[in-house]
Amino acid sequence: MEALVVRDADVVDGTGADSYRADVVVDGGRIVSIVKEAAAAGCQRPRAVRELDAEGLVLSPGFIDMHAHSDLALLRDPDHGAKAAQGVTLEVLGQDGLSYAPVDDRTLDGVRRSVAGWNGPGDDVDFDWRSVGEYLDRLDRGIAVNAAYLVPHGTVRALVVGWDDREATPRELDRMRRLVAEGLEQGAVGLSSGLTYTPGRYAGNAELTELCRVVASYGGYYCPHHRSYGAGALEAYAETVGLARRAGCALHLAHATMNFGVNEGRAPELLALLDEALAAGADITLDTYPYTAGCTTLAALLPGWAGEGGPGEILRRLADEATAERIRHDLEEAGSDGCHGVPVDWDTVEVSGVGSAALEAYVGRTVRESAALRGETPWTTARRLLVEDRLATTVLQHVGHEENVRALMCHRAHTGGSDGILRGAKPHPRAYGTFPRYLGRYVRELGVLSLESCVAHLTGRPAARLRLPDRGLVREGYRADLVLFDPRTVAAGSTHDAPRTPPTGIPYVLVDGRFVIEDGRRTDVLAGRAVRRTPVSG
Repeated sequence: MEALVVRDADVVDGTGADSYRADVVVDGGRIVSIVKEAAAAGCQRPRAVRELDAEGLVLSPGFIDMHAHSDLALLRDPDHGAKAAQGVTLEVLGQDGLSYAPVDDRTLDGVRRSVAGWNGPGDDVDFDWRSVGEYLDRLDRGIAVNAAYLVPHGTVRALVVGWDDREATPRELDRMRRLVAEGLEQGAVGLSSGLTYTPGRYAGNAELTELCRVVASYGGYYCPHHRSYGAGALEAYAETVGLARRAGCALHLAHATMNFGVNEGRAPELLALLDEALAAGADITLDTYPYTAGCTTLAALLPGWAGEGGPGEILRRLADEATAERIRHDLEEAGSDGCHGVPVDWDTVEVSGVGSAALEAYVGRTVRESAALRGETPWTTARRLLVEDRLATTVLQHVGHEENVRALMCHRAHTGGSDGILRGAKPHPRAYGTFPRYLGRYVRELGVLSLESCVAHLTGRPAARLRLPDRGLVREGYRADLVLFDPRTVAAGSTHDAPRTPPTGIPYVLVDGRFVIEDGRRTDVLAGRAVRRTPVSG
């Protein structure tokens, strides 16, 4: 690895402090020297084997995606340009309580079917791991960007309890504690849960509190997908804040949105709740994406009772006319817990991806639009998609509010997370545009955040949450995970109509001191590795 000097960069170091002009020297995968302009004025400037003129460019730490769904994409797609091109140098996987470790053969099959809408069926991946440590070892063979991992509570529950709606027995809870502890010992940074996803939704707060106590003992954090982001959103946030405080566990609120009509303009109420907890000593952070639309699977909208027993039982229930009618009633009239307590509005549910090529005609249309073309009810269309696509259909939900998005991103506990689902013919543009959109739209165009503050939200602050002692800042001795971008032109190219368009204004990205993006193009470098939890000291 040859030494590199990045000359005349405007350094935004990830702390939130003012930028400064400097030459930055990288060698051996680390930042070895930072020579500020004032210090360089009368002395010999640093030299290296390679020099890069960064005049007009900002040099910042690489961006940390605090909520990523690249668990299989990093393995199947060495290019991984969706994230590398954005300047992302670290992703946090294992989100929403469902991922691929720890598992046995039976649990792996159920998880693969359950999250096929997020990651595809995985037929093109060799699942040669079962434990968290083995999965991290698999990442260590070489990936495009670095990755950290959360132990997924739903997967642990499926492994121990199964997919049934019941409390864990004391013996089962003990085994779950051990599995969470083992995952943390093997390098996971915390615990995630999916409290609107089967089977995590069946866990009570007593179970979650006990597991969070284990997480706290290892210095990790709890990252919940809450029980509601709609009609019961504030109550759901308060629930997890109280749970984490009782457990003495750090809390990171996943994709902390306030969506659906019932929450329009209510972001200040959530922020007041968080400020009160922070003032009382709670350790809380959150992540958001800079878009109003959400993204999930069509199956996720179904009521919790319909998911009991796992994916096979969902399909069986959908095939039964009387049970399917009960599902429809909960979805369209009562307000399914899967749709966050709000009756589904099929005008807002757009199909973004399907598992079966035979169903591609549905992609890019709302469920109501497809139903009208077929001369049938929206539920008839949705039910057909669920059954024929074997629950693999991914959807966008256009239910967010711009004023809430802006208010949340300004909070002192905020970090950036794409929640990017990469599969499907028309994925959410956040998978390809989250980080440049923050810099282009919300910094340069709208002035919602200053450049220095925004970079801190995307780098130093998430690194602190992950307890990474040598990442997230531009400092001597730190890992050379760096991005160079043009503040005048940086922007997300991705849109809802063209979601895979790459960003502009990010010509260079380094992982471990090696260029993964050079002159705006992806190189063949696979410098990423698993980033393991830093052990608690003393």
